[in-house]
Amino acid sequence: MILSNRGRGSTRVLLSGGDVVMRDHVLSPGTVVLEDGVITEIALGSRPGRGALEYVDCTGLVVAPGFIDVHVHGVEGTDTLDGATAIAAIAERLPRYGVTAFCPTSMACAPAALKTMLNAVRASREAPGGARVLPAHLESNFINPEYRGAQPLECLRLPTNARTDGDFSGAEILSEIHAASGDVGIMTIASEIEGAIDLIRQLAAQGIFISLGHSGATYEEALEGIDAGARHATHLFNRMPPLNHRKPGLAAAVLESEALTAEVVCDGVHVHPAVVKMALAIKRPSGIMAITDGTAGAGLRQGARTSISGRPITVRDAAYLDDGTLAGSVLTMDRAFAKLTAEMKVSLVDACRICSTTPAEALGLQRTGGIIEGWAADLVLLDRDFIPRATYIAGERVWGRK
Repeated sequence: MILSNRGRGSTRVLLSGGDVVMRDHVLSPGTVVLEDGVITEIALGSRPGRGALEYVDCTGLVVAPGFIDVHVHGVEGTDTLDGATAIAAIAERLPRYGVTAFCPTSMACAPAALKTMLNAVRASREAPGGARVLPAHLESNFINPEYRGAQPLECLRLPTNARTDGDFSGAEILSEIHAASGDVGIMTIASEIEGAIDLIRQLAAQGIFISLGHSGATYEEALEGIDAGARHATHLFNRMPPLNHRKPGLAAAVLESEALTAEVVCDGVHVHPAVVKMALAIKRPSGIMAITDGTAGAGLRQGARTSISGRPITVRDAAYLDDGTLAGSVLTMDRAFAKLTAEMKVSLVDACRICSTTPAEALGLQRTGGIIEGWAADLVLLDRDFIPRATYIAGERVWGRK
């Protein structure tokens, strides 16, 4: 997928004097020129701003590729399933956290709610302003009920034509997915449920990235899903059996397989930092992508109440249902980046790969996810505490602090 410049006019921006994070090193100080939506020049050293429409002194700042979050349910009180305007509202708010592109992520839901969300994704894909809206991630109806976590049990189905005890069938969900061709990018499926392997083959052949997750798959069942075409793993270690040296299961298959890129929630709650570092040592930064699994509670104060897929959640160190079930995070991508660098001691280069380059590559996005001449001018400027000071999308400043 090639990202468009979203119809923006001719602009020229000079970012000068910051620590520019390249794919294998840091230019310090460095200068980056943005013109007509792309990066046109990268040079060592600072430069005066003559001839630039916008000159930005980046002394003391980190210039990083914009963050790409492939698994986010909401932010600041809005959930992706909140209606026709929800996706646009989330896209408008995410740049303040350094996000330049994201996959709106659904919970398991009824066909009508899924249709509304996918229509909103389609309407927002080319809309100006805000973070780029990528094809959706469906944390879908086709998962293992025993590993559902906060997913609503009443919405889980098998991918067959049979109508179950509920008021819709798995086939009706698949009908909405097929109708939204091109607007579904990732789909989480448990490979061990009835009909899953055939479904993985079918959807993978249509260009949807299948992610194994919310699953109790054995090691062998996970390998069968990978052989059928799965290429991602949904929030590694969460909602799957723990890694066991006698029963390796899904987690071991994910760590072992070079075919899979694994999501990891880097909030220090969902996965202990030591385990994140272990996963990075095994799969390397090219095989791990940071996600938030952020809910509508992300960006809200401690103790705040909001909802996910219509069910109340409370903001604490993560998001929790009223019965205490962990229901996603309250993480934002800038804090994930800070956790990686400040707490887990991951280098700036590797942190940018995990938060930007790896997700771009996993989704097949072309010329984005890195600071390279000719690539999309999607960047974030971070202070020394890794708090975003400004975010650029297609070379235009879409958000910034004074």
